Amino acid sequence: MKAGVISDTHLKGVNSQLIRIYQDYFSDVDMIIHAGDIVSVEIVDFLSQKSLHVVHGNMDNLDIKERFPEKKMVEVGGFRLGLIHGWGSPFGVERRIRSEFNNVHVIIYGHSHRPANHIDKGVIFFNPGTATSFSIGGSNSIGVLDIGQRVKGNIIVV
Repeated sequence: MKAGVISDTHLKGVNSQLIRIYQDYFSDVDMIIHAGDIVSVEIVDFLSQKSLHVVHGNMDNLDIKERFPEKKMVEVGGFRLGLIHGWGSPFGVERRIRSEFNNVHVIIYGHSHRPANHIDKGVIFFNPGTATSFSIGGSNSIGVLDIGQRVKGNIIVV
């Protein structure tokens, strides 16, 4: 199972950058996960070409917030994935979101516009960074999770 992970698109509509990301990196995934700050339902409709899991972010409008939860659990191949956007300062966001989930293998989040892919106390923290918006690290990025006997995350600069 292969999951494309994207966050913080902050787009008012589908643009050429998002189309290229989909064609180059998500055309062969089994599912797509969006970790919030989508901004436009048009983005959801476009990404729905694949099985799609979405949580809303702090910058999403009421339509998005009413349609998608703040956090979500997804089970894939026996692994439990916690999805959440995050809130507040980008500093300490992992500590805040960790308390939102019990008994998970992976926490997928966004908000900080900074990619992360590391293990803390047995839990993988995976943030794809921002795909199409201002990046704290200077580069836009997405993520791919390969889920088999174990979960392996990869951050891809786009």
